[in-house]
Amino acid sequence: MHTALPSSPPPVGALLREWRQRRRLSQLDLATGADISTRHLSYVETGRAAPSRAMVLHLAEALDVPLRERNSLLTAAGFAPLYRERALDDPALKAARDAVELVLRAHEPHPALAVDRHWNLLAHNRPMLLLLDGIAPQLLEPPVNVLRLSLHPQGAAPKIVNLNAWRTHLFARLRTQVLASGDPVLAALLDELQAYPGDDSPPGGADWSAVAVPLQIRSSLGVLSFISTTTVFGTPVDITLSELALETFFPSDAETAQLLRRLGDGQTGRTGG
Repeated sequence: MHTALPSSPPPVGALLREWRQRRRLSQLDLATGADISTRHLSYVETGRAAPSRAMVLHLAEALDVPLRERNSLLTAAGFAPLYRERALDDPALKAARDAVELVLRAHEPHPALAVDRHWNLLAHNRPMLLLLDGIAPQLLEPPVNVLRLSLHPQGAAPKIVNLNAWRTHLFARLRTQVLASGDPVLAALLDELQAYPGDDSPPGGADWSAVAVPLQIRSSLGVLSFISTTTVFGTPVDITLSELALETFFPSDAETAQLLRRLGDGQTGRTGG
């Protein structure tokens, strides 16, 4: 009986080549952008030259590699990881947590939430409860994935008026993230969401004069229409912080703004998770 030996991790040169190809850059493109010779880059990618720690970080920066994967590049090159990954409740991240809480509260009476790199819910404000109403309890068991929540047939999908357009928007956004990150969890999530029942033909009757795809959803207040923005922390050096994003929803029509204003009158905002 033979025992299979564990496979060796790819060398740093192969990983750098994968990231270059993922970014759709030629060796000349990357070498020019990183201000190094094409020959040296070729030697690094093929393993004929061992890059220094500084060179690994320099190329990772030029390729816009996420912090988590920069640690993997350093490890593959024989160096210690540089970036720490703290729990969100770590005292060192208190200022960041306070900033998230402030944004969520200040955004009321409009919905807002915070998610991690896999779209798992970290926190939300009170108006988000309007969008969570009527969702199957099992989908609200932690970790709550907001994309699954949005498109699952027992989630928000039956309440989304423009579901075809919203699905198309989310799929395009998630594909972009998968291509940029190479994250297998996000790739699996995309496959799962695309398997949900729904019409994936090009959206008909879309308002192509609109500045963004709105989320139009039925609620206890009536049909609400939102456009959303994504906010991330600038220049983070912690993995957890680099992967945290705030999704904030704004009314896309006067009726939604008026309904939410009435809801917010006399209420004190708070966050939940």
